[in-house]
Amino acid sequence: MTIGYAGEADLPAMADLLHELFTLESDFQPERTKQIAGLKLILDTPQLGRLFVLRIDGEVVGMANALITVSTAQGNRVLLLEDVIVSAPHRGAGLGKLLVEHVCAWAKAEGMTRVTLLADQDNTKTLAFYDRLGFAKSAMVVRRKAL
Repeated sequence: MTIGYAGEADLPAMADLLHELFTLESDFQPERTKQIAGLKLILDTPQLGRLFVLRIDGEVVGMANALITVSTAQGNRVLLLEDVIVSAPHRGAGLGKLLVEHVCAWAKAEGMTRVTLLADQDNTKTLAFYDRLGFAKSAMVVRRKAL
């Protein structure tokens, strides 16, 4: 098992993982063309963030999207962690934990001071997973507006 930066060749596998993820999430729908475009934008613009992939025997079986932003409250760069998924056949083996810990360690080494993530409010299994990893519930509420 290895965890590292994604490359262009990983885009199809990552789009497959996003399809799996967006099928589980109530706010999003899988649209492969849009997912590939978003992933490519991050790959081509590293100041936006990094895409991480988890591989077993060379096959991409997990991913995380680490977006870099700035917090005026922190006075520093912070991380928005999105699109964390391990494929269904590989879940339950601790790989998601390793992936999230890897990304958090990378963010800390890069000088970032906070990691924020979003999860479906009714996905108790995922919320418990993040609780076990030390993510605390925020008093903030997410609101969106399509442009």
